[in-house]
Amino acid sequence: IIKYKGKKISVKARKLNLWGMTRGLMFRTPNCGNLFFDNFSGAIHSWFVFFDFLGVWMDYDNKAVYSKIIRPFSFYIKPKKKFAKLVEIPVNKQNGGLINFFVGKRNI
Repeated sequence: IIKYKGKKISVKARKLNLWGMTRGLMFRTPNCGNLFFDNFSGAIHSWFVFFDFLGVWMDYDNKAVYSKIIRPFSFYIKPKKKFAKLVEIPVNKQNGGLINFFVGKRNI
């Protein structure tokens, strides 16, 4: 459950191990599931990710501190605010409601 602007939303995501965190969404399709990075404080990139995805960074209390649509082949993405968790949500029809919740209406 992610807390965002006074609301709560449940996001189904697979928790990643160290290898999974290293790979993230690279070389996957846009229809893969959402990915959850726990105890994470590093930067990400979208090299070899061939589709847009939403990154939602959270603090230890699951409060969203930053969210952004990330384009393919972006070099360095890291919020300025302190965070402890990340969810990567592929932009696809299945995740349309989540995308609209965090960044507003957009064509998917």
